[in-house]
Amino acid sequence: MLKAHGASPVLNLIRYYEKDDSYPFFPTDVYSFHVDRSPVPTDTFLCTYYGESSELLPNSQAEQKVLVPEIRDELKKIYRGAEDEFESFLSEHFFDLHYRAKPMANPISAGLGHLWRLAVDHPESKVLPCVHRAPMEKSGEYRLLMIC
Repeated sequence: MLKAHGASPVLNLIRYYEKDDSYPFFPTDVYSFHVDRSPVPTDTFLCTYYGESSELLPNSQAEQKVLVPEIRDELKKIYRGAEDEFESFLSEHFFDLHYRAKPMANPISAGLGHLWRLAVDHPESKVLPCVHRAPMEKSGEYRLLMIC
């Protein structure tokens, strides 16, 4: 059905994702709450068929990490460019796509067999992008995931 609407769904058998340890205080991998970005209008479709499912976080329960003063200060320590290009640096390295849960946040499990349409950050978007993350896999267990 997704193909009939011009989408390109892909089934993935995932054992694990690569973890990002480039900046220990700020991982930019899929295990961190994040949003997807596209230069063109689109959505992400996601469905977990087996294994641990993704988590979604209501926007009101999330805060963009680059706006947290102590995290922003750490990012400024690693940035070596002109002050007026700092925001571009955050975007180029995907720091601006990552969020943290506010205290008392209640992530929502995407569950198994449910097709989710996640809003993506793009120039024409009329809604906020969906904050989500991949689960930490259990040792020796795979995930069967459809994404497009």
